[in-house]
Amino acid sequence: MRLLQWRNLLLCSAFLGSSWAKKDAPGVEQSTFDFIPIGVNYFEDSDTLMFIDPHKANAYRSEDAGATWTQVEGVPDGQLFELILHPYDNKRAYIITRERTHYLTTNRGKTWQKFTVEANANIWQSALTFHATDPKRIIFNAIECQGIFCEEVTYYTTNGFAKTTNFLRADTVGCHWAISSPIFDTGDQKANENRILCVARGKFSPWSKDYRLLISDNFFVKKEGSIAEFEPELEPGLSVKGVVNIAPVTRYLVAATSSEGSDEMALYVSDDTFKWHRAVFPHDHTLRELAYTVLESTNYSIQIDVLSGGTPSQPMGVCLTSNSNGTYFTRNIEYTNRAPEDGRVDFEKVSGIQGIVMVNVVDNHQDVNKGKAKKSGKNIKSKISFDDGRTFHQMTCDDKELHLHSVTQMTNSGRVFSSPAPGIVMGIGNTGEYLSSYEEGNLYVSDDAGVTWILGLEGPHKYEFGDSGSILLAVSDKEPTNEMSYSLNHGKKWDTFQLEEKVKPAQLVTTQDSTSLKFLLEAVGVDDKKGTGYMIAIDFDDMHEAQCTKDDMELWHARVDDKGESTCLMGHKQSYTRRKKDADCFIKSEFKEPVVETEDCDCTDADFECDFNFKREGDKCVQAGPLVLPEGACTAGGEDDSFKGSGGWRLIPGNTCKRVDGPQKDAKSDRKCTDTANPNKPSSGDVGKTEFLFDGPEFPRVVYLERTDSSTATDETVIAHAENGIFISRDHGKTWDEILKGEGVVQVVPHTYFKDVVYFLTKTTKVFYSINRGDNIRSFEAHYPRNTAKPYIPTMNFHWKHKDWILWIGGKDCEGKSSSKCHEVATISEDRGDSWKVMLRYVKKCEFIKEERNIYTTPKDELGKIDKKLDNLIYCEARSEESNDPTNNPYQLVSSENFFQDTKIRFPDIVDFATMSEFIVVATKDEDEMRVNASIDGRTFAPAQFPPSFKIPHQTGYTVLDSSTHSVFLHVTVDGHEEHEYGTIIKSNSNGTSYTMSLSAVDRDSIGFVDFEKTFGLEGVALVNVVANYDSQNFEQEGKKLKTMITHNDGAEWDFLTPPEVDADKKPFDCKSKAIDKCSLNIHGYTEREEKSHTYSSTSAIGLMLATGGVGEFLTQEADTFMTSDGGISWMSVRKGKYMWEYGDQGALVVIVKEGSATNMVHYTRDEGLTWEDFKFSAEEITIKDITTTPSDNSRNFILWGQKGDKIISINLDFTGLTNKECKLDLDNPEADDYYLWTPKHPKQDDDCLFGHVAQYPRKRVESKCYNPRKIPGLQNIAKNCSCTRRDFECDFNYERLMDGSCGLVPGFSPPDHSRICIVEPERLEYEAPTGYRKLPMSTCQGGIAFDGSKSKPCPGKGDEFNKKHGTSGAGIFFAIMIPFAIAGGVGYWVWRNWASKFGQIRLGEQSSFDGDAPYIKYPVLAVAGVVAVAQALPLLVSSLWRSANNAMGRNRATRFTTRDSFARGRGDYAVVDEDEGELLGDESDEEV
Repeated sequence: MRLLQWRNLLLCSAFLGSSWAKKDAPGVEQSTFDFIPIGVNYFEDSDTLMFIDPHKANAYRSEDAGATWTQVEGVPDGQLFELILHPYDNKRAYIITRERTHYLTTNRGKTWQKFTVEANANIWQSALTFHATDPKRIIFNAIECQGIFCEEVTYYTTNGFAKTTNFLRADTVGCHWAISSPIFDTGDQKANENRILCVARGKFSPWSKDYRLLISDNFFVKKEGSIAEFEPELEPGLSVKGVVNIAPVTRYLVAATSSEGSDEMALYVSDDTFKWHRAVFPHDHTLRELAYTVLESTNYSIQIDVLSGGTPSQPMGVCLTSNSNGTYFTRNIEYTNRAPEDGRVDFEKVSGIQGIVMVNVVDNHQDVNKGKAKKSGKNIKSKISFDDGRTFHQMTCDDKELHLHSVTQMTNSGRVFSSPAPGIVMGIGNTGEYLSSYEEGNLYVSDDAGVTWILGLEGPHKYEFGDSGSILLAVSDKEPTNEMSYSLNHGKKWDTFQLEEKVKPAQLVTTQDSTSLKFLLEAVGVDDKKGTGYMIAIDFDDMHEAQCTKDDMELWHARVDDKGESTCLMGHKQSYTRRKKDADCFIKSEFKEPVVETEDCDCTDADFECDFNFKREGDKCVQAGPLVLPEGACTAGGEDDSFKGSGGWRLIPGNTCKRVDGPQKDAKSDRKCTDTANPNKPSSGDVGKTEFLFDGPEFPRVVYLERTDSSTATDETVIAHAENGIFISRDHGKTWDEILKGEGVVQVVPHTYFKDVVYFLTKTTKVFYSINRGDNIRSFEAHYPRNTAKPYIPTMNFHWKHKDWILWIGGKDCEGKSSSKCHEVATISEDRGDSWKVMLRYVKKCEFIKEERNIYTTPKDELGKIDKKLDNLIYCEARSEESNDPTNNPYQLVSSENFFQDTKIRFPDIVDFATMSEFIVVATKDEDEMRVNASIDGRTFAPAQFPPSFKIPHQTGYTVLDSSTHSVFLHVTVDGHEEHEYGTIIKSNSNGTSYTMSLSAVDRDSIGFVDFEKTFGLEGVALVNVVANYDSQNFEQEGKKLKTMITHNDGAEWDFLTPPEVDADKKPFDCKSKAIDKCSLNIHGYTEREEKSHTYSSTSAIGLMLATGGVGEFLTQEADTFMTSDGGISWMSVRKGKYMWEYGDQGALVVIVKEGSATNMVHYTRDEGLTWEDFKFSAEEITIKDITTTPSDNSRNFILWGQKGDKIISINLDFTGLTNKECKLDLDNPEADDYYLWTPKHPKQDDDCLFGHVAQYPRKRVESKCYNPRKIPGLQNIAKNCSCTRRDFECDFNYERLMDGSCGLVPGFSPPDHSRICIVEPERLEYEAPTGYRKLPMSTCQGGIAFDGSKSKPCPGKGDEFNKKHGTSGAGIFFAIMIPFAIAGGVGYWVWRNWASKFGQIRLGEQSSFDGDAPYIKYPVLAVAGVVAVAQALPLLVSSLWRSANNAMGRNRATRFTTRDSFARGRGDYAVVDEDEGELLGDESDEEV
């Protein structure tokens, strides 16, 4: 049941009605319930209100302001799921149920009519969204479920549900009418009526990083097969993805977006839905997810509080206010007090009086920022502003500072301090230096809008305002009471009256406008165990016969001078008519709010504030950041060009002062174009270079802090851990600054999932960190220091969703020479090191394991329930006994969902475990042999079943290679003899437990690294090196003879690389006339590369690859450099000799430099290798050891790292001077300007179909002399889905590929028993017999030949139902089709999530782990990829798949892990370890992973 928050529920409330019998005290009527009522709602302008019985799911109604209650009639018992009052029609309300029949009222709940919707209500958001000016236009947010498969959909009505609702759109995450606020206006009458904005899933992806904002003016109807919708241009020429939500804020619509890899968000604002602007914040503030709060705003500006400092447990913010169109924000006040758990901020405006704001700020902010206030806490002071937050003043009572508890410690509903009662303000607090605890507070009252204060009542109280301020009512909030207090003279004198019995007050409420004489006290019984609830109605209407006359009223001025004369506030004078403080009467004007009287004043300096990116210094506004460049200005590009820009001042938004003759304070000034954020500088046509020398001969270890799509910064930050210190560069290595000098940093650890966060570890427990790309470095103390004696043990592991969660493994008793007691202890912090909890001792490795429940796989009865355990699953490798003695003390795999308060042993004796995408693969010991087990839900494991024809007498080593295509690629060592190592690659089914042969004799080295690499961004393309002579009788004498092979269909078929026609000198190769098995291109793989970070491909350069090798029968040590631009089908020789390479500008720029010998030249191409240009970077030749750039390969800057004497030299190469022309991409017509659509092909076919579809990717035209200004979308379009053919299928379990390409049963083995799926799913009616084939998980083919199709058979005991289904009715088709679809959804959705994940053996801190724009497979995967082979051969195997389907499709990233790449070239401290990094599972030594 959805329970609306009390604070929100009571905002739209009003009632009228009075009783004229005079009494000495207010009337009291008490109602008692055997449950605690929740969700009180007032029907505005009436005495009618409702609440919810949460236990029996019923609604109650009162017509007399809560004096008496009855259960609503016309609604069946126990059906209520959500109670919603119409926010714009005070007679309408809706009861939403869990079924498809719901109820509405048009007479404040007196009678109810039912209406139906063709889907169930959405449990993730409110079921209804309302049009602000037409109460009959309503959006219904729904979920359609068939079996376990659910989909978010949206319906709408334009007749208030009087008739059938209409389907709006599928794949929505939330929809709003454009007119969601009464003061919003699109400027177009039709758009005002019908325009709807929806957050919808991506075109080819269901994941949140690809959510889009879509708009329709005709309810998303389909025309000619396409939905009538469009994406608004949030950014010029760019489709903005990752839309989190849209929300109305007064006269604005706000859309928030996020990007994977960062919690920084972008905010887009529109005041008409046609034009959108990105909100721009001061240069030193950014917007972060769960770290900003949209405050109570005005109809002339938006106010936001942004997290700016402190620690996770003691956060602080800064209050910002926008200009009139919501675009540019300026700073109001620093160090605002924020709640650590939910982002609430101590900020509230005084109701009805423009410009008065009350805030709480942190006085000891410096100590809080440094983490020195953990014990003492934050010192809070209260401030008040009378100019909308531009200046703040201290509040006082009896000449002492007054501090009041605010929003972060709400104890009642509604507003905290004020109501529409003019000038009357109340609060709980204390006088003194700082704010004390709530329990020590008293009730204070002000009747001049916060200028002066008096003590009202001692002790904390709940309080309310009535009769427009004539009545102040309060009840003690310290302990149970049967007494209430009231004041009729603005708090100067208080009287009391008695209740029937002692109760614990829960909340005290009245109408939103505070004009009523009636109140309602909600309370609970003194004995909590009984669960007794009370509704106590208090009525002051009988206390006075007289109604106030004109003589009883006064004209109250919101702001006065020392003489009591009205003064100006926000450019005008404000006055109200209100009852005199000591008048003996009541106003008795229910639902008639006081009317403000205003008079504009002449403008003065007080009416202006500092403009965007200016700050106040004395009486001046000084520029503090880059200027805003007006549209159309500075287009010539001259250095002396100027424009008319801000003079530093602006009129305060909402200020209505009258302009006077003469110079204006906010007049524009002449500004230089070079002072703007993005000056249009002309390109020089040259490549720039900048050198820097590091002391010492050891090469620095380098970390890039990559920016994401939502980042506002333009820096390219690099951190270098050199021999003589830690250095940081903001400009990609042009300039370097030393940081943390003398702090003894030994390791730099970037956050795995949040790219702005980096940690600096020392030998002690002290850890330094930055959450904003190296700025504002802070520190914490770990529970134990890292164990430097065991560098292979990962010290830190991070959570994919909670940025501040850290797993830390430190060493205990490891000091001194003796290490017998030294062991590792795993601890966890949920607040970024502020506090720690010990979990386990004697551990080797711990990791967060990702699992998530969502609507696609969660049973309907579980939807909407919060399962906190989903985030808490942790796996650890720990000794079975707390001892270092290995005798009968193996490492176990243990797990916990509550930080090891409880522990579950998964495997009693393991060698290692690896997490990879959704798979967890565990190597266990069985006597002297290893075994493999796998799980995709983190809970259920099944043993791996190797192909029957694959026999290894003694399994000694595995390498998990990749799982980015819905299957595990596992390399199993066949020969482990030194210098002769090789093995077989086998490929798993969708749950990693049954395997088929992919390729034999694949090369590996002595450590376990394998010559295998996936091509980033392309579906199913991978390269390997095989040992061609593994079966030679002279293998030991010959050594390995390697050949390179490539697959274009995910390992189903492998071929040699076709060599180029000529070499780099345009000469033919010697072996050209020979067959391809004697004359192929062979390239050096991972095991032979000196620089492990240089992968063949890049996620941002789709289809491009570079490699070194040669043409011949086998791979030789002599190598040249080759390049392909079509995914490995054809190659060209680009340079003689071996070169290192890096991609830039998303593949539009490729830079290579000679490897292994001194040089002073780099070569670069801007046309995919067709032509090359040279650049001399040094007068003398230097031996270059590495070339680096940003992990995303989006930059046009590179760094060369070389040796110069006894120093290390870094040389920045800047290619931005080659052009300043931005490439143009029209997403609706991508081939119109500087781009074309490239279609990958298969070398053995001519229909362009790969994995059942034709994919298209946008590429920059090679002839276009421009640069990519922003990230190019990956997969642009699925041109078509192809008919199914043999290449869309692979051999099923117990089957092998025969010489003719067909799949035959392995001799001596039986087909898998598919009937076992009926055991796992008891309601299943039928199953399909095995055919020997299973569909490739990535294929989206439709129709054609269904190699995996066979005749259905009834499940045991279901013969009659099976015959009925197939004989007489089509209804049963659901069980034959929808369940396989649902399984395909459960185990297939991750394809979208992981396709772009890099192959981890190679890229070390150089390659983005997940490219948001990489190609993905479309929805047909869900609709076609029925999992026929799910049963395999074991019930446990089947059970694993079915249970894992409930958690396989999480929207967040899978957990990463520590891999062999962490230690390549000694750079383990800096590996950006990926979920698809190769992981070794083999040697049992503690010294290897």
